[in-house]
Amino acid sequence: MSNDGVNQGRRRFLTGATCVVGAAGVVGAAVPFVGSWHPSAKARAAGAPVKANISTIEPGQMITVEWRGKPVYILRRNEAALATLEQTASQLRDPNSEASNQPDYVDPFNRAIKPEYLVMVGLCTHLGCAPMYRPEVGVDPGSGNSDDNWHGGFFCPCHGSKFDLAGRVYQGVPAPTNLDVPPYSYESDSVIVIGIDQEGA
Repeated sequence: MSNDGVNQGRRRFLTGATCVVGAAGVVGAAVPFVGSWHPSAKARAAGAPVKANISTIEPGQMITVEWRGKPVYILRRNEAALATLEQTASQLRDPNSEASNQPDYVDPFNRAIKPEYLVMVGLCTHLGCAPMYRPEVGVDPGSGNSDDNWHGGFFCPCHGSKFDLAGRVYQGVPAPTNLDVPPYSYESDSVIVIGIDQEGA
């Protein structure tokens, strides 16, 4: 065999080997790059935004989504529920949310961007238990006895704190402040993005 034949064979082998190694390098670089488009569980826990579809929530119904490892309640309120907010105001510690943790762009009274949908962190501001949604009107959420002052809201079973249908805390309970409202915005009429502030706020 001539030297030219050997050199041709070596060239083909080296060219093929270089292409294989180059392709492997491209794949190796592309995998983490593409993976970066989808936040990891750690990134989500650190605060990546979470989307929630609210189009199927019926009036009076509540769903829970997770954001930063915390439950976030999304409650669809009807006109009757919104009307109770005025009725409970005199019984609340902070009816206008002056000492509460919430974005400036939410209404301080109904605590929402759009009154129909309440978005708040589902952790009691006392010791972090998860309050239960108790929409039953006229029934004390702790004892089950008749209570004309209860117009529906949230009850913390750990130490008895009560919140109205805007997450505002009642007087005389351990929780010091209203339930927190996270930063959120509307991507569309049917999608809420938790973790991103409302534009123009």
